[in-house]
Amino acid sequence: MAERDNRRGNRRDRDETPEFADRLVAINRVSKTVKGGKRFGFAALVVVGDQKGRVGFGKGKAKEVPEAIRKATEQAKRQMIRVQLREGRTLHHDMEGRHGAGKVVMRTAPEGTGIIAGGPMRAVFEMLGVKDVVSKSIGSQNPYNMIRATIDGLRKESSPRSVAQRRGKKVADILPKRDEAPAQAEA
Repeated sequence: MAERDNRRGNRRDRDETPEFADRLVAINRVSKTVKGGKRFGFAALVVVGDQKGRVGFGKGKAKEVPEAIRKATEQAKRQMIRVQLREGRTLHHDMEGRHGAGKVVMRTAPEGTGIIAGGPMRAVFEMLGVKDVVSKSIGSQNPYNMIRATIDGLRKESSPRSVAQRRGKKVADILPKRDEAPAQAEA
């Protein structure tokens, strides 16, 4: 009996603690005016990822900063999404993401480009494990909206494998032929 409980406990530990990295994006101090003065609270925005294609964000509010960060991190781990990466370093195709007045444009990039992105978007790409990407934020500069727009765009991404499966074809039929591309350009 004890042996079975031990195995179950080990499995739970293994599932709960994969290697997640987290990045604090923003902390906001908010106040509530009460009869005796002001009561301060803190709101934290955190991005969490395994740097291998999974990422999530969360927000937490508390009277103390560490507690707000802990709550945000827990929420981010619950809301993770998986994104297929090309060669483990960049996106499969260019895409747009929107949330409210925020719009972000994300483009694939050749090897060695690095992450060209501003503040909150950079945190998402670093936690996702993207090494080469070019992105631009248009509209809202609010970090909450920028992260939501980025996640919205990443959800829209489709890998060649998923497109081939949806169309009932092989991956080789979907991807452009590398040998034929220069021949067509010359003709």
